[in-house]
Amino acid sequence: MNKYAAFIFDNDTITTADIAPEISVDMAYGLKDSVRKLREALGVTTMRKMEKGATIKVYKTTKVNTPEQVGEGEIVPLTKFRRALAQTVELVLKKYRKSTSGEAIQADGFNVSVNETDTKLIAEIGKEIKQGFFALINAGTGTATAGATLQAACANLWAAIQAGFEDVEVEGQTVFFVNPLDAAAYLGTAQITVQEAFGLQYVKNFLGMGTLIISKEIAQGAPVATVSDNLKGAYIAADGELSVFGYSFDDTGLIGVNHSVANDRVSIDTNAISGVKFYAEDLALVFKGSIA
Repeated sequence: MNKYAAFIFDNDTITTADIAPEISVDMAYGLKDSVRKLREALGVTTMRKMEKGATIKVYKTTKVNTPEQVGEGEIVPLTKFRRALAQTVELVLKKYRKSTSGEAIQADGFNVSVNETDTKLIAEIGKEIKQGFFALINAGTGTATAGATLQAACANLWAAIQAGFEDVEVEGQTVFFVNPLDAAAYLGTAQITVQEAFGLQYVKNFLGMGTLIISKEIAQGAPVATVSDNLKGAYIAADGELSVFGYSFDDTGLIGVNHSVANDRVSIDTNAISGVKFYAEDLALVFKGSIA
């Protein structure tokens, strides 16, 4: 065996056998469109672009006292407010690389062999973004009364949201998150349209209360709900300081992509960078319910 063989070919390099003909897609715009659809489904209208730095500080303002009313001509006491750091959101730059061998390119052509596996890479990046989002949803600390059915549980969640946001200036629609098994009984008899975004199925205007998001990331019997304005998004700009690396990026700078020739391995390397983070302004206003 050639003693240099271990340095010539990595075990994770994509070979001819790994390539299957498929429609080529643009990596950067593909992920951007998927995240845009997810934002639309959730009602998240803006994504904060981090040109420099990767930390977001969320502050919460609370009233400290409630002064008594005074008589005519008397000094009006001060109403005091305190602004304190509620949470720090850390954005992490994630880096990805894959390699397509010369043999695969020769057998199936550049567009098919490279772009098809680029699509798979984008799918993995999107999957990680989605998992991060549902980790946030499942970290909610608010609670709601149990309901006998999905409809009853969601109604109780809606009631908890109305009470929780009563004194908070928050706008936006109510968003429910439920397990597919909990949604199945209701969807089987309801005359409604199920839409899809970012690999998620959702129902607009569910029971006239908000949007219903269906995902296996939510535990069965444990629906979750919040208001869309409580959900925020941010990302590290690939077209900012990181543009020094020569990445191509979509018009939002959400993801950067770079292809390079690896002559030492007779391969084409695909590199991608992305740093997307969803967070809640107040996890206590992400309510967990239950189906009794």
